[in-house]
Amino acid sequence: MGVDSNDSSGSFTLMGVSDHPQLEIIFFVVILASYLLTLVGNSTIILLSRLDARLHTPMYFFLSNLSSLDLAFTTSSVPQMLKNLWGPDKTISYGGCVTQLYVFLWLGATECILLVVMAFDRYVAVCRPLHYTTIMNPRLCWVLAAISWLGGLGNSVIQSTFTLQLPFCGHRKVDNFLCEVPAMIKLACGDTSLNEAVLNGVCTFFTVVPLSIILVSYCFIAQAVMKIRSVEGRRKAFNTCVSHLVVVFLFYGSAIYGYLLPAKSSNQNQGKFISLFYSVVTPMVNPLIYTLRNKEVQGALGRLLGKGRGAS
Repeated sequence: MGVDSNDSSGSFTLMGVSDHPQLEIIFFVVILASYLLTLVGNSTIILLSRLDARLHTPMYFFLSNLSSLDLAFTTSSVPQMLKNLWGPDKTISYGGCVTQLYVFLWLGATECILLVVMAFDRYVAVCRPLHYTTIMNPRLCWVLAAISWLGGLGNSVIQSTFTLQLPFCGHRKVDNFLCEVPAMIKLACGDTSLNEAVLNGVCTFFTVVPLSIILVSYCFIAQAVMKIRSVEGRRKAFNTCVSHLVVVFLFYGSAIYGYLLPAKSSNQNQGKFISLFYSVVTPMVNPLIYTLRNKEVQGALGRLLGKGRGAS
């Protein structure tokens, strides 16, 4: 586009699938449907966690945090994707791109920490059931949630600011559906080895380390579940933990693939579809995973709908 790299009045072009224009309407419909399901599913979990007294527990406090996070996560990128897929204009303003870069990375890093917190909650619930309410008191829950949100914000401020210092030499075509760090590093001219090293180091800290902690905690949880004598108790613990593990592998798997592969050498088509997966698909399936196997949420939804029918 010929705009100087330091000119903040310029705009970027989000290429998406513009090299295959016949696919744009298909992507538009699929992403719109996914976004609507994300809004309904996550809003339902937040609503149920607030309105049903039986769900006023640490587990559902963190789950409503995850749902709030997923709502913000998708809303930071999907409306712009839909706008670009619908018409010929693929541009995003410099300010819009910068905002998306900061917010998307903030919320993604927050989810990395929050999933560890949720694993800790499940560990205490299963391995220390008699002390659960004492350990997971409201104050600790709020502190852990704040650490998740603020830790993610700190990561975003450092990494995004560092990425925006790169020279773009007039390159403004981002071969992705959104502005995110790996795509912006690809766009840069000159030596990006330091940026890639920082990206890999920080992403290892926010993905590989939390995933390792979660897997170790679930080894202890599995041992404790096997000792539960009640078949019903064992099934309930197993269903809750399996739901969390599925969410963990979907999110961390795609994030590790998208962020830990060398930014300059990895396949860009694979990269942008992976980013589409964790920005659109994962937030949509999270509520489904947690509700399909969860009788407490199903019961709360039934009671809420029952009240609605009774009131009408």
